[in-house]
Amino acid sequence: MAQIVNLRAVRKTRERDAKRAQGDANAAKFGLTKAERHRQQAEAEKARRTLDGHERDDAE
Repeated sequence: MAQIVNLRAVRKTRERDAKRAQGDANAAKFGLTKAERHRQQAEAEKARRTLDGHERDDAE
């Protein structure tokens, strides 16, 4: 005898798995680790300080 299957539950499980796979792919493609984000912020801050340090003060 065949096993009874709830088609709605199967559909939802399949869609959930597809969304999880898409999310994992996006995380691998666009995501940064915490250390990489901090390094990137530190580099941006250093670049800003360097640029501000080279600014001329003669606004006359």
